[in-house]
Amino acid sequence: MVVCGDDGLAHRLAAELRGVYREQVTLVVPPAGRGVRQPVAGRARAASAALIDRFVTAVNRGNGGSDDTLAPGERVVEAAEPTEAVLAGAGVERAAALALVYDDDETNIRAALTARRLNPRLRLVLRLYNRRLGQHIEELLDQAAELTGADGPPGRVGTDITTTVLSDADTAAPALVATALVGTGKVVDAEGLLLRAVERRPPGPGEVADPGLCTLALLSATSNDPAGDEGSEDSGDQGPRLLPDAAAVAAATGRGTVVLEQLSYSGPPLPARRGGPPLASLFSRRLRWSLAGLVAAVVALAVALTVVTRDNPLHATYVTLLDLFAINEPAHRQSTGRQVLQLLSMIVGLLLLPVLLAAVLEALGTFRTASALRKPPRGLSGHIVLLGLGKIGTRVLTRLRELHIPVVCVEADPEARGMAVARRLRVPVVLGDVTQEGVLEAAKIHRADALLALTSADTTNLEAVLYARSVRPDLRAVLRLYDDDFAKAVYRTLRTAHPSALTRSRSVSHLAAPAFAGAMMGRQILGAIPVERRVLLFAAVVVGGYAQLEGRTVGEAFRAGAWRVLALDTAGSGDGAGAPPGSGLVWDLPDTYVLRAEDRVVLAATRRGLAELLGRRARSAT
Repeated sequence: MVVCGDDGLAHRLAAELRGVYREQVTLVVPPAGRGVRQPVAGRARAASAALIDRFVTAVNRGNGGSDDTLAPGERVVEAAEPTEAVLAGAGVERAAALALVYDDDETNIRAALTARRLNPRLRLVLRLYNRRLGQHIEELLDQAAELTGADGPPGRVGTDITTTVLSDADTAAPALVATALVGTGKVVDAEGLLLRAVERRPPGPGEVADPGLCTLALLSATSNDPAGDEGSEDSGDQGPRLLPDAAAVAAATGRGTVVLEQLSYSGPPLPARRGGPPLASLFSRRLRWSLAGLVAAVVALAVALTVVTRDNPLHATYVTLLDLFAINEPAHRQSTGRQVLQLLSMIVGLLLLPVLLAAVLEALGTFRTASALRKPPRGLSGHIVLLGLGKIGTRVLTRLRELHIPVVCVEADPEARGMAVARRLRVPVVLGDVTQEGVLEAAKIHRADALLALTSADTTNLEAVLYARSVRPDLRAVLRLYDDDFAKAVYRTLRTAHPSALTRSRSVSHLAAPAFAGAMMGRQILGAIPVERRVLLFAAVVVGGYAQLEGRTVGEAFRAGAWRVLALDTAGSGDGAGAPPGSGLVWDLPDTYVLRAEDRVVLAATRRGLAELLGRRARSAT
């Protein structure tokens, strides 16, 4: 396996392949002097930047920065860019898979085209933020592989030659949203498949826990809010237990659970908007009442004219409108009643002019401010404050609005990637540096339910959370931190300082690496759900070729602590009985259902369980 990247995701992915899947890995990173961490962009103070540099230097030494500290099975190649010579030197021509996880989309695409030319049988995994471009690149590279007649990577029998485009933002966004929304579902969404998991606290005396559709995990027995080694793979029997069997669930007392609550079709990410704004958004309530009053006055004058002159109602309405706009002949020789009605119509016409002018001005103002940023409403409360509208923040914002959750965004750069999305979704935005006084107050942080700090600078996220905690000590806080070890240290300290408040520190590379590693092994990873400091993966797998699945019942295929069949995808087979409309999923499979070779199933698996399942297929194919 070859991994090329310029940030922490590359190191995390290499460690995942080496430690979980036991693969030989060649890691291509920039020279040590260039650093492997994205810049702080000048927002943090110089002292904070120097502190981060010292921390990153230590991380680099621990992740293969020198030949003396390389982990077994890992080779490091230092290169500024993944040129053809660099890829050839890294062994791409003989590799089974290549992951290109540079932060720049263009760099990844250029390297992928070069790698496909060097090795048509290579499985490619690209990190791209642009979804639409990613789909076209997948089709292009797969078509190039088909035209060469390649039949698989050298030495790998039964594997597929595919191009998989993933986004760390898409992979991490559901987990970040779920972490901020304590008590709501943790969601994995891919290609219309929606998997929802809910974290539930231990039942009280006399209470019975709701098992949901199935139990995905038992939470740590040492604490309901674990930190450090607690809740990780090194915490032993007291740590979380992923995919327990029925006996383990029944024997567990005092433990919270993560249960599967819902599995359904998610539909399009954003509903289609109407062609124009409705009348209520064009005109104010006072103006609408004024217009309604004038219309009522015109109708009353037309009725009165019909009664006085005994004229046809349609003709009387026509004459009233002529009087209203002062274009009718004066009623000199007509009855007194007709003259009075003409004078009243002219007065109403004088009142109509300013109302029509106000309507035009309000409509123009509405269209002009439709593209402007909204300010937080005066009485807003119970919302989520989102800091940063970059790649991760934009995806999180979209997901929060899909769940109809009120959000207030804070962004220092008016040209940030997510500003256009915020305007389109009509989300309030506060422009300003979050480290400056008054910015968080403008976002109504004192009345918010949670704070999501997702800027690109760790120090900015940490400073924002500390300041928000000084304003409101019980505020739920979620930090995006670049390095997983740093996230763990921050988490320990914040939990100790604020034991009554919920704190979560999340490393995007930690959340995204399992999906990238699974794609390199040739599997379609739908997403990942964090369970304390462990990760539960959801994958779509075709049963054929897996001895542990093919020909077995759903109950027999279940391996406690490793994998579990959750749903059957019948969209491709044409057998959609029992599936929700449009989804093609049957998620309430009986334990007696026999899995066929052509079946495509949705699995929940641990990282090691998925690696073991893949290994069994490779061995059975050989």
